[in-house]
Amino acid sequence: MVYEYADVSMLHLLATFLESAPQLVLQLCIIVQTHSLQALQGFTAAASLVSLAWALASYQKALRDSRDDKKPISYMAVVIQFCWHFFTIAARVITFALFASVFQLYFGIFIVLHWCIMTFWIVHCETEFCITKWEEIVFDMVVGIIYIFSWFNVKEGRTRCRLFIYYFVILLENTALSALWYLYKAPQIADAFAIPALCVVFSSFLTGVVFMLMYYAFFHPNGPRFGQSPSCACEDPSAAFALPPDVATSTLRSISNNRSVAGDRDQKFAERDGCVPVFQVRPTAPSTPSSRPPRIEESVIKIDLFRNRYPAWERHVLDRSLRKAILAFECSPSPPRLQYKDDALIQERLEYETTL
Repeated sequence: MVYEYADVSMLHLLATFLESAPQLVLQLCIIVQTHSLQALQGFTAAASLVSLAWALASYQKALRDSRDDKKPISYMAVVIQFCWHFFTIAARVITFALFASVFQLYFGIFIVLHWCIMTFWIVHCETEFCITKWEEIVFDMVVGIIYIFSWFNVKEGRTRCRLFIYYFVILLENTALSALWYLYKAPQIADAFAIPALCVVFSSFLTGVVFMLMYYAFFHPNGPRFGQSPSCACEDPSAAFALPPDVATSTLRSISNNRSVAGDRDQKFAERDGCVPVFQVRPTAPSTPSSRPPRIEESVIKIDLFRNRYPAWERHVLDRSLRKAILAFECSPSPPRLQYKDDALIQERLEYETTL
């Protein structure tokens, strides 16, 4: 249910930006050209703006709730994220409406160029949401539409540099589009309307940036993100090395002999680096003396490889399965037997056993 809710949040995010964002720009452009604002127009525009900001904030909440390797985000942090996206998107769509009210053709050209640049940037980031390369490119093209209006993180890792580049470009674009509208606005538009409109654009953008800094400084789930060194970023152990199948099998048989040594080493490294080990298992209960010899039972680990079902979450599902398998192996006096739901996935089985 958690995975499906995260998928639904992603679909809602895409649908909102593909539908509500263009409608919001069109509504605001009509309001600027007609110099009249009706109550229904204002209500629908505000509802569209709220839906855009809430789609981004709710997706981040659902994404972190669906991943065991991420700390959950608090509701206060969701509110701060909502305000961050609300004000930055508001400044963006108002700028688009002002510029499109005078330069309809050039506005279309600008949108296409910005979308192409953002899509190329996202493809260069090498996202991992889909299975095939072409599906990934199509997904990046859709996310490029979101980047027309707001920031959306599609790659794990440090986002400080990417955030700075994106919002610096957005600030330059908003300044250029607003200046061109002010210079070539219609004669009937007085400065009594133009000056407050420009003030709303830049004050809204500045307010959104302030909320963004507040989120990363005080409300980020991992703590303050400013001035933090990347030494505590734990990498994926499955990507660090790859063992052949025979070595992996011998490792499974000999790991029980090196259990205490590995535990002490992991604890020492964890204390030195200041981050928690990726595979942190519970210590086994001390054995109690008994007159009866212990009964040896064969442990069976049932594994269902979720291939092509939830590709975006497949890696995290396998990570959780690996943790369960290691815990079961720690509590087992004999090497466990791996039982797969689908015996046809030979390559996937070898990859899983090698990682384990």
